[in-house]
Amino acid sequence: MSTVSPRGVAPRPATMPAFLALSCIGAFTTAPALAADADRTAATPRATPADNADVQHRDEILVNGHREREAGPKQVAPLVDTPRSIIVLPKEVIEQTGSNSLADALRTVPGITFGAAEGGNPIGDRPFIRGFDSQGSIFVDGVRDLASQTREVFAVESVQIVRGSDSTLGGRGSAGGTINILSRLPVLDTFGSLSGSYGEADYKRVTGDLNLKISDTAAFRIQGMWHDQDVTGRDAIWQKRWGIAPSVAIGLGTPTRLTASFYHMESSELPDSGIPYLYTINNHPGTGSVTTRPALGTVTTAGGQTGFVSRKNFYGLAARDFRDADTNQATIRVEHDFGGITLRNTARYTHSTQSFIFTLPDDSQGNVYGTTATNTGANVTNGGYVWTRGNTRYGYSESIVDQTDLYGKFNTGGIEHSFSLGTELSWEKTRRGTFVSANGSTISPRCNTATIARSYCVSLFDPDPYAPWVNYASDTSTTQTPIARGALSTETQNDANTKAVYAFDSITLIPALILNLGARYDRFESTITLPGATQTKLTRVDNLFNWQAGLVFKPTPETSLYASYATAATPPNSLLGEGREDNAITAVVLGLLKPQKTKSYEVGAKASLFAEKLQLGAAVFQTEISNARVLDDTNTASFIGETRIRGFEFNVSGTILPGWTVFGGFTHLDPKIIDGGFTTLTAPAITTTANGVTTVVQPARTTGVVSVNTGKQVPQTAKNSFTATTSVDVTRRLQIGGTALYMDEQIGGYADNRSARQTAAGVVTVTPATKVLTRSTPGYWRFDARASYKLTDMIDLSVNAQNLTNKTYFSQTYASHYATLAAGRTVFGTVNLRF
Repeated sequence: MSTVSPRGVAPRPATMPAFLALSCIGAFTTAPALAADADRTAATPRATPADNADVQHRDEILVNGHREREAGPKQVAPLVDTPRSIIVLPKEVIEQTGSNSLADALRTVPGITFGAAEGGNPIGDRPFIRGFDSQGSIFVDGVRDLASQTREVFAVESVQIVRGSDSTLGGRGSAGGTINILSRLPVLDTFGSLSGSYGEADYKRVTGDLNLKISDTAAFRIQGMWHDQDVTGRDAIWQKRWGIAPSVAIGLGTPTRLTASFYHMESSELPDSGIPYLYTINNHPGTGSVTTRPALGTVTTAGGQTGFVSRKNFYGLAARDFRDADTNQATIRVEHDFGGITLRNTARYTHSTQSFIFTLPDDSQGNVYGTTATNTGANVTNGGYVWTRGNTRYGYSESIVDQTDLYGKFNTGGIEHSFSLGTELSWEKTRRGTFVSANGSTISPRCNTATIARSYCVSLFDPDPYAPWVNYASDTSTTQTPIARGALSTETQNDANTKAVYAFDSITLIPALILNLGARYDRFESTITLPGATQTKLTRVDNLFNWQAGLVFKPTPETSLYASYATAATPPNSLLGEGREDNAITAVVLGLLKPQKTKSYEVGAKASLFAEKLQLGAAVFQTEISNARVLDDTNTASFIGETRIRGFEFNVSGTILPGWTVFGGFTHLDPKIIDGGFTTLTAPAITTTANGVTTVVQPARTTGVVSVNTGKQVPQTAKNSFTATTSVDVTRRLQIGGTALYMDEQIGGYADNRSARQTAAGVVTVTPATKVLTRSTPGYWRFDARASYKLTDMIDLSVNAQNLTNKTYFSQTYASHYATLAAGRTVFGTVNLRF
């Protein structure tokens, strides 16, 4: 008898051949303005197929040249006149690169890396902007999208990335910047598209987009997606999902407009656990500054066994592991124009669920390389094994957000103001628990003949994803039992509400000089209900004030030079337990907690050339975070941590020559932990034993030493990154293009082997470290290629080759334990039908 996971997960059956989709992918900007843009779009007659060449030309200008759609009330000036580093990722780039998720699309943006985790969001979107975790700073149409999830792009119009401290724009968090996804909404036209893709690793995707003009002032739109694939170069892993996004707008082209939309997506997958690191601080054979990387390629263990670790190796268990997620989002937006001023209200309800058992290939006890040359009895300690630690979670996130904006333009004397005033009221709730599942966590050392027989440990060199697995009542029990959810008393609940007001003003003092100001006040109340027989509630309130200011000088109407300053604040529990919580609420530190403070300085230049066809941007910046929560030398939580990111960046987007477009840039970062706090070392107790009686001479004592992180590079951040996506019209029907990207080495985390001891008199001394370990993944180049051919004005074919050279590289790295391997070369073809 075999007991499987709660949803009956078993090895994936063969999938039925089908064609799939690639196109219908979007990008993002800010929440506000598709309805207004729809009004403008409606005024332009839709081109016929005979006008296709002219349509393509206009699209290049509008999208690649960033004659951008109104990004929303908070963007009170065109991008060239905004004193911030802002990148708009257009849907054309997403479609051309064959991206099918937000993370996939963001790889084309320089300066963004992705982190791995082991807790709340181990396999969801976790982007880092300018070295700061931004998973809690993702917005959809200007409304915070907090839940842990892997986001799709089938219903996305464009993506806007604001870099630098940004709490003025979005509220709490946003230390490194924000990501805002703009949805596809109805326009006054009738058109549609259908795309199907099929390729390697049984890659199948179908997407569709239909927009119907109902009347002269109303329209309906619906997008759909179905996706099913294995992962090239990885054993056993698969992903399936489907989604639908209907919306309706009435009053288009009139002073009063209403837009209602709904988004639903379901996904199911066997999550990828990546590759474990080879060494720990205790078993690394070197001294001094040493490095460990994932155990890939030829490996020799402490016991002398030499083998080859393939990039295909999957250390999870198909009979146990799973991840299911579901997102439902309903939005209503009403707006009315009072001459040159618009009043708009946006209300949204979101409910997302997620449950998973995720194998984290654990190296923490040295079982990968080994700790001894020979085994002791049944214990396997000479290396060559991986603990299949199963991290589990189930839960949901729920939110209601209401935003009201008043925006427009007015003059005071000869000075023009483009302003926005707004309020936000939100209620958010998350509740989570863990599955009761035995995985060998109570056994030490982890790997022995019994745990290997139960698949708690698997071979480093030849793991079997389909190994038999049975759940037992405990690690040593012989009683089989289904995996079950923990009791209600073991669940954790987070509740939060926000009341905020904000204001922005772009003040044209003279045509060549623009002052940009913004301020926001948030009252953020957070309550955590801790698990236990008698559940304890802890509540705190944070009053947050953030502001930004920038000055823009315009030598010409198409160019600008700017300087800006902005702040951000991350209060305790700002992610509501849905991700990395380095400042979470606990009973011990409730009264000590402080918001982490961030400030950014930036100077830069922008140019909009060739009638807005080509956009160039460059910036030099410094971002500092203070009040970071770390331990002090008395092992007490203190707010003395400090991180500093310095860097410069260059971006380009648009049309270089007719028929030749480019998107990309270069980012250099100097990310440094200025103060990582302290690490507590324990000097063991000193005892004596006489006549069978043990006497404590000195109790165990602790002492604080400066954290190993202090002075080091910020983890999960690359010093240098470069991306370039280009497309060239070879003929009127043939188009070729590709993407080149470079990502520098990324650091997972650090460790050292300092220790403490004491004398019989109780004098504590610290033994200096003989080695300092850095966990890292190597830098890499990746190349993609694409070709498309237009058969008719309505049908075209395209072929994408992602990771063309089949490069083995790591897309994410965790502070310890493991790093995530990217997919190998994936080639797929797509048929696009437009009507």
